[in-house]
Amino acid sequence: MPYPSQILSRAVDADATRPALTFYDDTPGGPGERIEISRRVLRTWVAKAANALQEGLDVQPGSVVLVDLPAPHWRLAYWALAVWSVGATLTLDGHEGADVLVTADPDSDVAGDCDEVVAVALPALARDFGAELRSGVMDEAAELASYADDFTAWDEAEEEDTALVSGGERVTYADLLADLPPLPDGARALVATTDRGLFVRQVLQLLDGDGSAVLVLGAPAEGGDPRWQAEGVERTADVGTGVGTEHRDR
Repeated sequence: MPYPSQILSRAVDADATRPALTFYDDTPGGPGERIEISRRVLRTWVAKAANALQEGLDVQPGSVVLVDLPAPHWRLAYWALAVWSVGATLTLDGHEGADVLVTADPDSDVAGDCDEVVAVALPALARDFGAELRSGVMDEAAELASYADDFTAWDEAEEEDTALVSGGERVTYADLLADLPPLPDGARALVATTDRGLFVRQVLQLLDGDGSAVLVLGAPAEGGDPRWQAEGVERTADVGTGVGTEHRDR
C-alpha cells in the first residue's frame, strides 16, 4: 500500500508540471478566483505545511489534527496531504478531540478549546490572515513560507493507524483508497462535492491514478458549463459516491 506522500511523490516524478488541482471559487460575492497548481507546486505546499506541523507544532503519528476548511478547496487538499505526510490522524469532525486545529475561523468555539491553532486565509494572494489573532495562533499566510520546501517525516504511520475521521467513520491508512469506484488512469475530473472526507479521498485517488482535479466551490458543477470543456474535463466525480461518470460535453 503506497502512503499518501508516496502517491504525491510518484505523481511529481511522472510529470511535475502537469496540473494537480485547478480551483474555481464561485461563491456568491467571493473573489471569483481561478488557481492552477502543478504537482510540483502542490508538493511544495504540502512540504511546508507538513514541516509546520512536525517542527512547529510537534505533530507526529498518534497526533490528531482537525482541519476545518471548506470543500472542495485547494487549501483543504494540501493540509490533508500534509497531515498524512506526518503520519497523523486527519479529523474533519468538529466534536473530535484534536491536538491542532487548522481553520479559517480562529475565533470559533472550537478554536477556543485548542491550544494549537493555525489560522488560514482562504484567498490565494493573502499575505497575512487579515485580522488580529490571539497570542499563539499561527498565521499561515505570514509564516508558512519560512518552512522548508522539502519534507522528511521523523516517523511513519502504520497501515492500521487511523488516517481519516469523517462523519463518525474512521478510515485507516491502508483503506484510504478502498471502496472508491475507480476513475480512469490519467483522468481530468471535475470534483464538486462538499463532503470533505470524500473530497480529500477523491483528490488522493486522482493523484494515485496519474490524474488531476478541477475543483469548483460555491455553486453546482453543471455539466454544460463551457469552462469544463476548456479545462479538458473528461469525467465528473460523483458528489455522493466518488463514482466517475463520463463528461458528455467533450
